[in-house]
Amino acid sequence: MSLRIDEGALQSGDRLASIRKAALEHRVSKNTMAEAYDSLVALGRIEARPGSGYYVRSKPSAQAAQPRKHVVEALDLVSLLREQLDQHYELRPGDGRPPACWMEGSEIGVQFGRANLLRGKAVEHGYGSSWGFGPLREHIALSLTERGIRCAPKQVLMTHGANHALDLIMRHLLEPGDTAFVDDPGYYPLFGKLRLSKVRVVGIRRLADGPDLMDLEEKLATERPKVFFTQSLAHNPTAGTLSLPTAYGLLLTAERHGFHIVEDDPFADILPATRPRLAGFDQLNRVLYVGTFSKTLSASLRVGYVAAQPALADALADIKLLTAVATSDHVERQVFGLIAGGHYRRHLRRLQTRVEAATAQALDELHALGLPVAAPVDRGFYLWLEMPPGTDEARLCRMAAERSIFLAPSTVFRPDRQAGTAAFRINVAHASDPRLLAFWRDVQPS
Repeated sequence: MSLRIDEGALQSGDRLASIRKAALEHRVSKNTMAEAYDSLVALGRIEARPGSGYYVRSKPSAQAAQPRKHVVEALDLVSLLREQLDQHYELRPGDGRPPACWMEGSEIGVQFGRANLLRGKAVEHGYGSSWGFGPLREHIALSLTERGIRCAPKQVLMTHGANHALDLIMRHLLEPGDTAFVDDPGYYPLFGKLRLSKVRVVGIRRLADGPDLMDLEEKLATERPKVFFTQSLAHNPTAGTLSLPTAYGLLLTAERHGFHIVEDDPFADILPATRPRLAGFDQLNRVLYVGTFSKTLSASLRVGYVAAQPALADALADIKLLTAVATSDHVERQVFGLIAGGHYRRHLRRLQTRVEAATAQALDELHALGLPVAAPVDRGFYLWLEMPPGTDEARLCRMAAERSIFLAPSTVFRPDRQAGTAAFRINVAHASDPRLLAFWRDVQPS
C-alpha cells in the first residue's frame, strides 16, 4: 500500500478500504491489516479519522541537504565536526574515523543485524548526522504539526533526552549571572542545572492553570530574565494544565519583556494533540519546544529533541557538536523502527489506558480517605496531594521511610527549597498501593 501511495495510485485524500474489507482483499487476518494501517499512520502516510475511516495523507516534499558556506570552507572547528557527521564529499581524507567498509563482517555488525535495529539497511559505524536520524526527525516534525506547531525537520535537533536539550539551551541563551524564571513548584533537576551554570533562579508561582501571571508581573518589576522554563501540560509535579487565557497572557508578557520561553512537553505522546501549547500559539518564534521519549517509551534509551526557529536550531546544533558530537544513530533508528512498525502507537494506547485507570482509582481512594487532591485535566503520571495547614512535611517523610515508603515532598520541587503549603507528588502507578493507603490513613488527624 505504501508503494501504491509512492507511485501515485493512491492520491492525497483518498479513502482506504476498511480494515475488514482490506483484510479480505489481501487475504490476511484483520489483526494483521490493523497492524499494517497502524504502521502507515505512524509513518505519516495515512491518517485515521474517527467515525470515517483511513485516508491518504499528502507526503511532505523532501529537501536535499546542501553544504553550507562554512561547511564547504571548513575553516572552524564546528564546521569540521559537522562535515564529519553530515557528509557532503565523496573523498574524505579529513575524516577522523575509518570507513564503514572496514567494519564489514564485524561482530557488532552481526549483532545489530540480528537485533534488526537498522531495518534491513547496512550498518553505519560512524556517528550519524549531528542533527540525529533523519526519518525520526521527519516523524517528530509531523507530530508537532499535528499539535498545531508548524515545524520542518530542519528545525528538529535530536538530543540525549530532554535534560540534554535543556542543557544545550542553557549554554546558548544564558551566561553566568543571568536570570532564569522557573515554575514554583517545578522540575527540580532543572534548578540544579541552572545553578551549576551560575544562573540566578527565580521561581514563578505555579497555579492549576499555569504560571501565576500576577506573580510574574511582580517579579518582572525587579528582574530581567532571559528565559522562562515551564511545562504546559500534565505539569511535573502539580499535574496542572495550561489554560488559554494564561497562555495568551504569558506570551504577551514574554514579547513585551523580551525573554524566551522553553516549553517542556514530556507527556505529549499520550496527551491530545489539540491541547493548548505555547509553541503552537507562538509558532516557535520566541518559544523553544522540548520533547522526549523517556516518559512514554524508555528512559534508558535517552532520546529527546528540541524544536526551535531555524537560527536557534542551528546554534544549538553547533553546541551539540562541540559538547557531545552526536547522539546515538543506532538508538534513534531503534526508536524509529518501533514507530514505523506501529509498535509504539500500540504501546501508547495501552499506556494511556493504564494511566487513565490508575488515575481514576487513585482519585477515588484518596478522596475516600478525605485527602484533598484535584482531578487533573490531562492525565500524566502525577497527582499533587496538598496537606492540611500545619502539616510537617519532613516528619511525614521520615515516618514513611520507616515503613520503606519513599515520598517526594514539595520542598524538593521549590527553587528556593523553602517550605510552603505541605504537599507531595504522587505517581499514579503507586498511588493505590495498600501500604501507601494504610500510611495515609494512619497519619490522618483523628
